[in-house]
Amino acid sequence: MTGFKNFILRGNLVELAVAFIMAGAFAAVVTATVALIMDLVGKVGGTPDFSNYTPHGIHVGAWLTALIAFLIMAAVVYYLIVMPYTKAKERFFPAEPTGTPADIALLTEIRDLLATRQGGGL
Repeated sequence: MTGFKNFILRGNLVELAVAFIMAGAFAAVVTATVALIMDLVGKVGGTPDFSNYTPHGIHVGAWLTALIAFLIMAAVVYYLIVMPYTKAKERFFPAEPTGTPADIALLTEIRDLLATRQGGGL
């Protein structure tokens, strides 16, 4: 029973459960935003649901509706999650300097000194 308790209460599993709960809550926000934007698209295009759109007898309406919903959902996720996360990460966790680390520079200097001693006097 102790092993099962440790498995259930392990940090990664709890974090994963929290992530699923947050994703479910955020899904409602994204769905509502997509519905709002689809209504706006419908005002411009005449109808928010293109399911019955069949140019030349080809039923592309459902695909078109799904494509527009996907693009809107991707934009919402990008502008509400990815972009703010990236900016916050850059602000609070600046990138490490890309120069040579001090220990590597010191080892390189020692190597060069040893190479000059071996080549010149011994």
